[in-house]
Amino acid sequence: MLVLGIESSCDETGVALYDRARGLLAHALHSQIAMHNDYGGVVPELASRDHIRRLLPLTRQVLAESGCTLAELGGIAYTQGPGLAGALLIGAGMARALAFALNIPAVGVHHLEGHMLSPLISDTPPEFPFVALLVSGGHTQLMRVSGIGRYTLLGETLDDAAGEAFDKTAQLLGLGYPGGPALAELAATGNAGRFVLPRPMLHSGDFDFSFSGLKTAVLTLVRKQGLEQAADIAAAFQAAAAEVLVSKSLAACTHSGATRLVVAGGVGANAHLRERLTHEAAARGIDVFYPRLEFCTDNGAMIAYAGAQRLAARTHPASDLAFTVKPRWDLATLEGA
Repeated sequence: MLVLGIESSCDETGVALYDRARGLLAHALHSQIAMHNDYGGVVPELASRDHIRRLLPLTRQVLAESGCTLAELGGIAYTQGPGLAGALLIGAGMARALAFALNIPAVGVHHLEGHMLSPLISDTPPEFPFVALLVSGGHTQLMRVSGIGRYTLLGETLDDAAGEAFDKTAQLLGLGYPGGPALAELAATGNAGRFVLPRPMLHSGDFDFSFSGLKTAVLTLVRKQGLEQAADIAAAFQAAAAEVLVSKSLAACTHSGATRLVVAGGVGANAHLRERLTHEAAARGIDVFYPRLEFCTDNGAMIAYAGAQRLAARTHPASDLAFTVKPRWDLATLEGA
């Protein structure tokens, strides 16, 4: 089955073609970073309008690159949620209309399920079961994954997501948008041991997270030190956040008896986190799997893959024009494929 995947949950427009026999055939992505940079964050109305401009050209691009035609499509997958309501509606509307015109099924995909399954697109995918660390700008969760749609929540953030804390800390340090990559680049030039920052909930005895206190500690430090030591502050923040993420993730693996850990989401691209997690996991006999760097952020490939698994697992009727989006959607409520 050849599946077209459409991602439009926030500020990136992604389109991809995935075939269950041949794998990923083509993918294309347009990022709105430059457009939102002037505002210091995503403007929902502008994001929605830009998705309208990009979806059709990107679809034509992946079809041309793959050598496939619309007539060969067996199904269409799109991000149904969570995300910005207007942005989700653009992708869902196009997917449903196209599926109706081609008389093929369309399936809504949970955005986080797409992220969580993205390492399975690689040449060496992890086998089920595994523990997944979902770590992005909007979500920080630990899940036990037994199969497609078989997810058990182990822990989550009680306030800010890790990626949100990275972005807000970057703002405090006078860095641009998006803040996470800029902070990581600055931290690479700093001394993480110069300042001691808290590790919230490190010894809480559960698998929940909290990053608001760490962000507040950085604010206090910046007010005291100014920005002359910005690189050292960035390095100290990154080290503190990574220590909590690594400790909780490995503890969740031990608790679950899992020997495989999947890391997905934008923060999963952070080189310091990857290095520390891979090293400490290896010492405990745990294999860590990451998506390709280009698939850490939002993309159409992960939606096409997740949609292909769900379309293949059960019979879906041909698409009609009725659809909904879910700006808020608990991953643990998903049904098995």
